[in-house]
Amino acid sequence: MASDWPEIPLSNLTEPDTPVTYGVVKPGPEDPDGVLFIRGGDIADGRVLTEQLRTITREISRQYERTLLRGGEIVVSLVGNPGQVAIVPESLKGANIARQAGLVRLRSDVDTRYVKYFLGSRAGQEALGAQSLGSVQQVINLRDLKTVLVPQPPLPEQRAIAYILGTLDEKIELNRRTNKTLEAIARALFKSWFVDFDPVRAKHVLSSVEGADGRDSGQPKQIADLFPDSLEDSELGEIPKGWKIGTLSDIADHPRRGVQPGEIESSTPYIALEHMPRRCIALSNWGTADGLESNKFEFKRGEILFGKLRPYFHKVGVAPLDGVCSTDIVVVNPRNEKWFGFVLGHVSSTTFIDYTNAGSTGTKMPRTSWGEMARYPVVIPPKNIAEAFTARIHPSVDRIIASIHEGRTLAALRDTLLPKLISGELRVAQLTNGRSHD
Repeated sequence: MASDWPEIPLSNLTEPDTPVTYGVVKPGPEDPDGVLFIRGGDIADGRVLTEQLRTITREISRQYERTLLRGGEIVVSLVGNPGQVAIVPESLKGANIARQAGLVRLRSDVDTRYVKYFLGSRAGQEALGAQSLGSVQQVINLRDLKTVLVPQPPLPEQRAIAYILGTLDEKIELNRRTNKTLEAIARALFKSWFVDFDPVRAKHVLSSVEGADGRDSGQPKQIADLFPDSLEDSELGEIPKGWKIGTLSDIADHPRRGVQPGEIESSTPYIALEHMPRRCIALSNWGTADGLESNKFEFKRGEILFGKLRPYFHKVGVAPLDGVCSTDIVVVNPRNEKWFGFVLGHVSSTTFIDYTNAGSTGTKMPRTSWGEMARYPVVIPPKNIAEAFTARIHPSVDRIIASIHEGRTLAALRDTLLPKLISGELRVAQLTNGRSHD
């Protein structure tokens, strides 16, 4: 370390009688009415992925009272995503952790965020062994976690470092939450227009009301005028009058742009299934093609990527840039750009995921295929309605992609500052007023 700060083992920074430990060894079956618990794979990108947590029975959780969460502790992935570090959100108070996660409760005179940032730094990761483990089964030993030497500047300095780095993380998190809201709004609008047919039903009711117009339906008049005012029977049930029954292949295709490893520049962005989050179209993570040894698919910015291996994981997103992807990912394109929103709405829907999962082949590693996906039945609206929907959601998709790139820029700045601040090479005063503490 470049500083004169003392280095103290992590186990000596914890609360009295609360050693660094791990949680539930045998979680047993899930219990819908049970207790949430955090596994190693649930810790990623500096946070707990609360949307994918499983549950255990209350009886099993009570056997591990020492690891019942209060909110505000540090959790470290020992297996699954070894070395990933997060602070437990207050919303998980009363939850528990699995054997694959280490729990750290710090004393009040130690800043939790500062220690979290140190453990996530290069120095912290090297001390944990997270950067030098084999690729078959990566495991961090609890002993190594306990004995990590943590530089201890004065508490005000710890808090200042955490504040600077945390400000960048808070902006990244704000972008993530905004993206989640934009996606939820787009999903709700898709369901209203193309699943529940709300504009048609509203127009049908209003058609008998004297003086009513499109604005009374909750839609701008120019949008309401696009929809019919009645439903008719079909093989899929009631659908808007004049709409057609078709399949996904009528409006979308799968461009098979296969590329050989030798044809791919090493710096080309590469997206694999592990880069894709569940139930989220914002693809904020990717690697590079350096070292790839098998054929891949080429994709373009704005195309839809669908994870076909274990489709129940619900990995669907919009490509934020040009690149290549694993052949376990299907690239999906609308046949006409005006159908983009309609295609995205269907392919990212829970109904479509259930359909592909039901038609998957293979027991341990079920896969769907473009052939199966292409047969998915859809109710096809007139082109002008699909165009209107795409026009409504495209600004949101563009904003999501812009936020992804901004977040990566902020993360790069944070990752540049982090080792310099943690080591003492760069002091907080140099960032705030140009003067060093030395």
